[in-house]
Amino acid sequence: MASEFSDAFLCEAERHAAWGAVQLETLTAFLPEGPWTADLEACRYRQGDLELRVGVLGTYDTAEQSWMWGWANPGLRGTEVVSLAAAVERYGRARGIPELAEAVLDLSGFPDPRRAAETLAFTGMGVAEAHGYIGAPAGPATQVYFLPDDAQVPRAGLDAVALPRTLLTGAQLIGHSARHVVSGYFDHHGVPHCREGDRIVAELPGGGPVEVAFDAAGRIARVETGIRP
Repeated sequence: MASEFSDAFLCEAERHAAWGAVQLETLTAFLPEGPWTADLEACRYRQGDLELRVGVLGTYDTAEQSWMWGWANPGLRGTEVVSLAAAVERYGRARGIPELAEAVLDLSGFPDPRRAAETLAFTGMGVAEAHGYIGAPAGPATQVYFLPDDAQVPRAGLDAVALPRTLLTGAQLIGHSARHVVSGYFDHHGVPHCREGDRIVAELPGGGPVEVAFDAAGRIARVETGIRP
């Protein structure tokens, strides 16, 4: 029984921490209030008066405290609705990340199994490059996680003014590797960057240079931007 995630998984999760947190806020603001329904065969999800194309990423069994990836679900295996989840599994196998490649994960040994499930959903969202994820109760002991696969969902862009707060917030989300948070954010937005000793230096599109410095413990010490008018 695992009680913590592997280093490979945590480093991957960190790559998506900063941009993913902002994207989840964007998706939450976009979704209307109201009950939800889903037609898995048609890959459709409806909430309120909004209908989206989605995929099933995975499910969390709150009684068993276990996570099952969508591609491993016997009733969904091989169908279109789990194609994004299957891409996550292939990514995990190719890069030796066991949590992304194992069909079912026992989370009962984690200090907070529900948070562990959310971390799996968050990381799967990032690997799939989805614009957020939607967690919804699908029964008395089941939480299902959908990935929106629809151009209607707005994509959060790079905000140079909010960048220091975005990076610091992302680094606090998982707390494993701030360097992976910063480089992952720049990678996601296609921003060229390089490591120079204890710094990561980047050139923002139309926004000038930015320098992120790290302390001896690997934490973000400062974020300096030179935004041009």
